Parts: sequence; C-alpha cells; structure tokens
Amino acid sequence: MNEGKILMIDDDEDVLLAAKMLLKKYNYQVIIEKNPNKIPFLLNNDTYDVILLDMNFSKDTTSGKEGFEWLGKIKEKDPNAVVIMITAFGDVEMAVRALKDGATDFILKPWQNEKLIATISTAIKLKRSYNEVDKLRKAKQMLEEQISQPFRDIVGNSGAMQEVYSLIDRVAKTDANVLILGENGTGKELVARAIHQKSLRSDGSFVAVDMGAITETLFESELFGHKKGAFTDAREDRPGRFELANGGTLFLDEIGNLSLSLQSKLLSALQSRKVTRVGSNNAVDVDIRLICATNMPIEQMVKEGKFRQDLLYRINTVEVHIPPLGDRVDDIPMLANHFLDYYSKKYRKEVLSISPEAINKLKKYAWPGNVRELQHAIERAVIMADSATLQESDFLFSRKSESTASVDTLNLDEVEKAAVVKALQLHSGNISKAADELGLTRASLYRRMEKYGL
Repeated sequence: MNEGKILMIDDDEDVLLAAKMLLKKYNYQVIIEKNPNKIPFLLNNDTYDVILLDMNFSKDTTSGKEGFEWLGKIKEKDPNAVVIMITAFGDVEMAVRALKDGATDFILKPWQNEKLIATISTAIKLKRSYNEVDKLRKAKQMLEEQISQPFRDIVGNSGAMQEVYSLIDRVAKTDANVLILGENGTGKELVARAIHQKSLRSDGSFVAVDMGAITETLFESELFGHKKGAFTDAREDRPGRFELANGGTLFLDEIGNLSLSLQSKLLSALQSRKVTRVGSNNAVDVDIRLICATNMPIEQMVKEGKFRQDLLYRINTVEVHIPPLGDRVDDIPMLANHFLDYYSKKYRKEVLSISPEAINKLKKYAWPGNVRELQHAIERAVIMADSATLQESDFLFSRKSESTASVDTLNLDEVEKAAVVKALQLHSGNISKAADELGLTRASLYRRMEKYGL
C-alpha cells in the first residue's frame, strides 16, 4: 500500500535516482522528471500528494528564479498543491520568499534522509487535510443545494404533488416508519430518498432493497448478513442491509411481494431492532429509520390473509400516497421538459423544446407506466429526433389511449404490447403478478416494458 504519490523535478539525474530509491523504501510512489517543461503535462494527467521542485535548472544558476516561476505555475494550476522547494544554494531570504509564494517547505541539498522523510510525511498530512476540507466544502455545497431544492428529483407542481411535498416535510423531521403507496413507475424511491435527505439521519446511509428480487433462500443473508462458512458461497463475513443502514435509512421496496414466512422474520427484526448474521449466535443492535413501499393493495392483502396485519401496523406509522401520472396531467409538461433537458445533454443533441401539439398528445395519453414510461418516451424521442423541437410524430403511441386492451391489428409487436399493458393494468402495476399472468419471468417482462417504453 502506497503512503503517498510524490512528483520530483530536478535536473540532476543522480539526485532523482537517489531520492527515488530512498522514498520507495518508505512505500512512497515516486515519479521523477528532469525536464521542468513537462510539469504542465504531468499535472494535467495525474494528481500528487507532494511535489518536490528544484529551484535551479540552468547550469551555474543560483538565483532560484526558475523554481519560483514554476512554483507560481503549479499553484496557479492547483492552489492546494503541496510543494517543497529543493536547492543546493538556499539561504534564509530565498526560503522566506518560497514560503510567501506558496511553497509548503524548503529543503537544502545535500539533505539528511531523516529530515527529508519527516518533511514529506508532514506535507502529505497537510495535503490530506486540504482534501478533507475540499470534501467538506463540496458536501456543504451539495447540502445547501438540497436545502434550497429539497425535491429537485421529484418534478411536479400539481395540487396532488404539493400534498406529497407537504407530507414529506412533516414526516421527515420524525423517525416514524413510512409506507409509500403508488403504482409502478410513480417515483416511490425518489420520495423515500427525499424523506431521508430532509431527516436528521441525512448524514447516514440510505440503503435500498428490492424485496421482489430477493429469493427465499437469500433473504436472511441479504438483510441480516452472514458469517464466513455459513453456507457454500459464504467465503467471508458480510454485513446485511440492516447493518449497512445502521444510523441511516433502510428502504424496503416492493414489500408486498414478501411471503408470509419472510414477513415473520422481518417483523421479528423490526420489533427487536436486532439482527443475527447467518451462521452466528450473536445478535447485533441496529438503529435504522424504516421506509417501505409497494404498488400492491396492501389493505386488501391483509383481509385476504396474504400480508400480516401486525407487520402492516409496524411499517405504516405514516402513509404517503403517490398519485399516478394520469391524476396529475398538469405536471406532464414540466416532467417532459425535465427529461428533455436531461437526455439532450446526455446524448449531446441540440433538442431544445417540445411542440405544443406534442405536449397535447402527451397529456391525452393514459400513461399506464406512469412517470417511468414518460421518461422512456422522451428518451426515445430525443435519440430519434432530427430537429431541435420534438414533434407529435416523434411519439409512437396513438391519440387513442393504448391503456385499453383492444388492438385492431395483426402486428405481433402491437399485440404483445397490448397484452403487457393489459396485464400491468389488471394487477395495478405489480410486476410479479403481471409476469405470472403473461407466463413470463420478471426479467422477461422488464425487457418487454423497456422495448415498448412502458
């Protein structure tokens, strides 16, 4: 393991090689260079913890002028660069000037090895403190942006969405468990992240788990972790999602897909706030904020005995209902332009606007796949567009809503698409049930949804 990366520039090859041999003994990664004119290239192509810079590169020159000039260029390129000046002709006056011009320290040749190592070690600590300060500054900037735009990832100004924003604001300040309800593609995870970002746990981890993708056999390992050797593929100790979310937020998506046996195991962990890794007898305390989500009729499932009532009581201290896109038509222009801006930049295309006719077409469509379907529709339109404005013809669905199952065509793609749409509608967007209805795997259904922009 390298203790730090050092760039050394000196016109004396013997000095460079001697320094490199010495510093490698202390696990420093050392890059040496005789020609100072290569400094801009080296700085553009890599980063360094410390730069050792000779003060004189021309023969019989003792003024230090060249070193000062290169010091200025380095600091102009990177104000946080840590530069140690090296010269055989140093004096107090030159040292003071080097420090005033931005150098971190000053070393005379020939140096004492112990002195050189100590100076470099201190300089590296300084560089890392600069890096930490820079990280904190960026984190502060991001936090300020989040505070000023707390719902920047959730787009919409409709009355329905204003109610959602208001509820997020109120519930985020507490540690209450939250259940987010909404159709597939409405943005449930975005709401969960917004709650986390506005909570007192925002400095902690946000750990998302797709419960619909976890098999019965891997449930405990994924959520609670496992010890090395607990089962065939357990080659090392591994914390589960509960432990990873400790001090932060655990988001369990598609919780309605859990079997009754797994619901029981989850409830036990939530009640005790303790988890035990597979293969261990030691319970670990966990401190999490729980947010769950589902697109399934959870209350009806309780009545039918498919979901434990005590688990529902545990997870839904507060319910947040996300309206389907069809109930917030006024948000469609804002959403469409939001996705237009994103995908035009992503694909580097000069697609700047959406025609009024196209917007009207988008507003008349039923959007069974909700915001996610709209997102895919805009992405596809941007990719295929050959003008600066998206037109009505850039969107492939008809004015007649394709949310109905009736299709007057023998085109196999159209028939298949209609069947997928009908199955999704029939099961309120539940992927697992829709896939079963169609005789497909979840993965196969997702591929067809992607294919048809659903």
